[in-house]
Amino acid sequence: MTAYKSGDPTTLNRLYGRAKGKPLRAGQQDLVDHLLPQIAVPEVGEVAAQHLFGDERPLHFEIGFGGGEHMAGRADMLPDHGFIGAEPFVNGVAQALVHIAGDHGARLPLANVRIHHGDALEVLRRIPDGALSFAYLLHPDPWPKARHAKRRMMNDGPVDLIAAKLKPGGEFRFGTDHPVYLAHALMVMRRHRHQFEWLAKEAKDFLVRPGGWPETRYEAKARAQGHEVWYFRYRRK
Repeated sequence: MTAYKSGDPTTLNRLYGRAKGKPLRAGQQDLVDHLLPQIAVPEVGEVAAQHLFGDERPLHFEIGFGGGEHMAGRADMLPDHGFIGAEPFVNGVAQALVHIAGDHGARLPLANVRIHHGDALEVLRRIPDGALSFAYLLHPDPWPKARHAKRRMMNDGPVDLIAAKLKPGGEFRFGTDHPVYLAHALMVMRRHRHQFEWLAKEAKDFLVRPGGWPETRYEAKARAQGHEVWYFRYRRK
């Protein structure tokens, strides 16, 4: 037997990593108990704009939104678009709900976001093919050990699924500060050139955060630690 078994997140059928960290503050727990059920993605059925928001609109999907800074920022920029975010870490969900609720009165609540507390792939499979305008995978867990590479979301199975759900001309955005994940992701995306066009013409296109790409707390932490951050935009063919 070998530790290097084949597979990727679409075939492993399990989540890795933490599901819960430090205890939630009272306000966060209240949002999880009361706001989350109101904006949660339904547990069964098709996940489409009409079902979630009551009309047809451009649909965005973020895989593992962390604390929700990027998702909330994009939703605030594009109030007539619909945003779906999936995150298994309850502390991240709680922080995202703070942003969605208006950051303690700093701004109006966001009405165009729906949350799935759990596996992103379970929701992604239920989105109709060609329904997404944008898909985001920002600073995913790098799983740097070679034997854990199959756990990385940037693998052939998930990329094929993302490609199926994006409409022609839709955009897949990926960001990381981890050099091992960077090399792995570039290798994977080279195998998917029949599905995606890399929207980079020069180095600054992937070394400088593009406009309309809100910073996440993970990115800010990486920069504070002196890490280089890379940004990738791919257009669905």
